[in-house]
Amino acid sequence: MKNLTENIHRLGHASFLLNLEKCIYIDPYQLSGNLPKADIIICTHSHFDHCSPEDIDKIKTANTVIIVTADSAEKVSGNVKIIAPGQFLNIGKIKIEAVPAYNINKSFHPKENGWMGVIVDDGNVKIYHTGDSDVIPEMKSISADVWLVPVSGTYVMSAEEAAKIINEVKPQVAVPMHYGAIIGSESDAKRFAELAGERVLIL
Repeated sequence: MKNLTENIHRLGHASFLLNLEKCIYIDPYQLSGNLPKADIIICTHSHFDHCSPEDIDKIKTANTVIIVTADSAEKVSGNVKIIAPGQFLNIGKIKIEAVPAYNINKSFHPKENGWMGVIVDDGNVKIYHTGDSDVIPEMKSISADVWLVPVSGTYVMSAEEAAKIINEVKPQVAVPMHYGAIIGSESDAKRFAELAGERVLIL
């Protein structure tokens, strides 16, 4: 488990830094401290806590590739690439695949918006960030070593729902996210760990 996650750093809420062949940020939000500059920034959708221009500006350079959904593109500037579920980009040895992310029993993240989760594959480890999503049928066909899954409920899947899909698909590691900022708390992450067992790592 440690080897798979030693290059994955949760920065809070749904924000992660992946130190792979390239320095990759997913959904940077409320960043603080002396963080490395980004080679790649991925924003899963346009909500302010996932596509934050202020935070992107803290870590981008002229060479940073910023990967966003179509409705996020007008919020950011620089080397912007638009991607939608079912599409992928190769940047060096890194493959980034966009997959669906949406709500099924609430209206905050409609499927028709084309928002995404992402699978980041460096050839050694495949990391799946679900984006803001409920448990959706497409998840059952996703094969990834590490799943980064929301646990706070209300806008996304709950700890109980997240545990159910993790226990079904059985990735090597599952990391809870989407708590500790706008909604959700560490108790949601601990509840998820109780239900999904030894494969859970709280970062």
